[in-house]
Amino acid sequence: MDKKITAVLAAGILVTVLLYFIDIYLAGITVIILVAIVMSLLIMQDTTFRPQVNVRLREDAKAVVLTNAGNSPALRIHVALVPMNLEYDVDSLAVDQVHEYLLPSMIAEVKAIVTYANETGQQYSQTRRLSASEEEFEPLKPMIPVFGWK
Repeated sequence: MDKKITAVLAAGILVTVLLYFIDIYLAGITVIILVAIVMSLLIMQDTTFRPQVNVRLREDAKAVVLTNAGNSPALRIHVALVPMNLEYDVDSLAVDQVHEYLLPSMIAEVKAIVTYANETGQQYSQTRRLSASEEEFEPLKPMIPVFGWK
């Protein structure tokens, strides 16, 4: 385990033992909170070095926009635009960094295949259909808009 997790666990057990002599219910509440904190720290440790490269078309459909929405830099990014027979590479994309690749002309629809790696060398790949007429994904849009949206 990480030193930080071990220190939190040791401090939590010490506080739990001290609270046990005051009130057993406070000790029980402390155990539950301690377990939740340690689980959160372990989950945070599992999600390190995870780049997430999102690809989309610019509003005027004259460029492909890459955005790294992960928590680690994306390295050796290779993008292939399938029906256009275009391929290009980006050396690295830092966290929250945006890169635009200008296209020779406007495109209506294209499929982008993106491959990239993280700092430890783990490879990632994704395929995404890009369309100029299709709306961009909105994560807050309700599945069943009962009362209207926006």
